[in-house]
Amino acid sequence: MLAGSVLFVVVGVVFLVVHSTVKMTAAGALSVAFFGFCTVLIARRLLGGKAELVLDDAGVEHAALGRFGWDEIAAVRIREQRVRSTSQRFIELVLHDPQGYLARAPRLVRSTASMNARLGFGPANMPVNTLPVPPEAVLGEMLRRCPRLAANP
Repeated sequence: MLAGSVLFVVVGVVFLVVHSTVKMTAAGALSVAFFGFCTVLIARRLLGGKAELVLDDAGVEHAALGRFGWDEIAAVRIREQRVRSTSQRFIELVLHDPQGYLARAPRLVRSTASMNARLGFGPANMPVNTLPVPPEAVLGEMLRRCPRLAANP
């Protein structure tokens, strides 16, 4: 993801330098701004030394979503969102009190909560493409640590 973001920043710079049309200049500026921001975010996560996902006896901690105690989680499931010809898989934590979580959630989670709700998702969704293991392994470990969880309800 970092390499892709850097590549799009470079392409944006090329558009700004080589092409003189208004459309190419605007595309270059947007590309540099957006993918430059993505590059910074991804680099911070890579260099931060913090694990993407930690499962322990107390609960779950995700780098972007924060910490959840096992008692906050009603169920876990693997979900898929299809957009045109591609799909994105997620591990969704179904929470007993989604509004309570949103009150303490990171700003990005709060800002995307209404969009997730319109798509039929709860507020706690982990993209699986950033995890070092398959989502089924994560789900299995969650169920091993907290057998009362319902899986794929």
